Amino acid sequence: MSEEKNVKPLVSERGDRLKKEAELQKQGINPYPAKATRDYLIADVLKKFSDLEKEGQSFWVAGRLRSIRSHGNLTFANLEDFSGVIQIALSKKELGDEKYKEFIKLIDAGDFIQAQGTCFATHKGENSLMVKDWGLLTKSLRPIPDAWYGLKDEEERYRRRYLDILLNPETKEMVLRRAKFWQATRQFLITKGFIEVETPVLETMPGGADARPFVTHHHALDLDVYLRISTGELWQKKLMVAGLEKTFEIGRQFRNEGMDAEHLQDYTQMEFYWAYADYEKGMGLVEELYKYIAQETFGTLKFKIKNFEIDLGKKWERYDYRETVKKMTGIDVLIASEKEIIKKLDELKVDYDKKGFNITRAIDNLWKYCRKQIAGPGFLVGTPIAVSPLAKRDEKNPDLAQRFQIILAGSELGNGYSELNNPLDQEERFKEQQKLREAGDEEAQMHDYDFVEALEYGMPPTCGFGFSERLFSFLMDKPARECQIFPLMRPKKD
Repeated sequence: MSEEKNVKPLVSERGDRLKKEAELQKQGINPYPAKATRDYLIADVLKKFSDLEKEGQSFWVAGRLRSIRSHGNLTFANLEDFSGVIQIALSKKELGDEKYKEFIKLIDAGDFIQAQGTCFATHKGENSLMVKDWGLLTKSLRPIPDAWYGLKDEEERYRRRYLDILLNPETKEMVLRRAKFWQATRQFLITKGFIEVETPVLETMPGGADARPFVTHHHALDLDVYLRISTGELWQKKLMVAGLEKTFEIGRQFRNEGMDAEHLQDYTQMEFYWAYADYEKGMGLVEELYKYIAQETFGTLKFKIKNFEIDLGKKWERYDYRETVKKMTGIDVLIASEKEIIKKLDELKVDYDKKGFNITRAIDNLWKYCRKQIAGPGFLVGTPIAVSPLAKRDEKNPDLAQRFQIILAGSELGNGYSELNNPLDQEERFKEQQKLREAGDEEAQMHDYDFVEALEYGMPPTCGFGFSERLFSFLMDKPARECQIFPLMRPKKD
């Protein structure tokens, strides 16, 4: 059915509902009252149905009418709340002529009502509620689309996500699991002695990651500010300086970059910082954290993600950055020139952004080619210091960083460091990052003088780690955009 054929009936039905809304007002019935009466959730009624039926107890439920089927003096309807659905029966004999007629003439599927009644089973054995009284809670002016035919276009599902959740049990389950995912993360860290903190979203200096920020204007202070590109990394490190030893934050962060199945611009991230711990300790804690989240959210440690079979319960491997790239491409990232890596990228037909390109971006793109072939679960270690401006140098090889990344199904799903706490080293790395920015690399980090000053007061050895909602989308085996409740959409054209 074309969109044009769909529009006319909907417009006509909306007009009919507006007339009913006006008639309700005329009769002195408020179509949108503030107060509702509800004694039980529908799921609770169904759970204790036998006892309620025996007692003959009258009680109130409330919800949305999903369907209405009239048979003369008897009408059946399905009433739904968040917990479940129950069939209700409305009889002219039970309600009286006026109250019954009011329902038939002025109430539609999609309306919210409260209903008082008693439990009974129909002759077909369906547990139902015989309505003794009812009241309107919300008059719906638009009909809900058909569950099978009304909302198939992906863009429309995202744009009218509230209907997608209402009509699609799989989408509703995703929303519930997403909540469990972050609840499990929070619960694990609190149990381990971490305290939850909040750090600024608007910053005068975006830091803590290599990313292009969003810029906005702060009118009261008359200055441009940035939406943060990390979830308080540099702020949480300042809390380590302040004497707090275990902190974490779960919040939104923003990166003005490209969109694909794995990357978003506005998303939720968790970062924790753990004083007196290094990246080796961090790997042990993170493996435990991921297993806990998976079990609490999905009830399993085994997943099929893309074309990979993943078992988080098996031994987690360690993948050496340099050795892995050399094995897969023949390139030694610690000695190869930018030209040599570019030649190999072209040979491998790797598509990359040439704007602001440099040796750091060259190494990163080569690694990403290799990463896509690794199933995991495991830790990437031995990362070149050139792509790790905030990590401590490896004590045995200063060209490498004390850094680890979680590898699952060909992607990086978490990033941690032994955090750099040498203010002189940090100062030099910021200077190098600034040179890259001036050469056109918009993702290079800015020189944060305030952060260097904080480090000069002393920060204990610290492990930092973070993951984003990309981990959730991978465990769901769905695109990241699909796993957001309300993904960003272009404004709809008239």
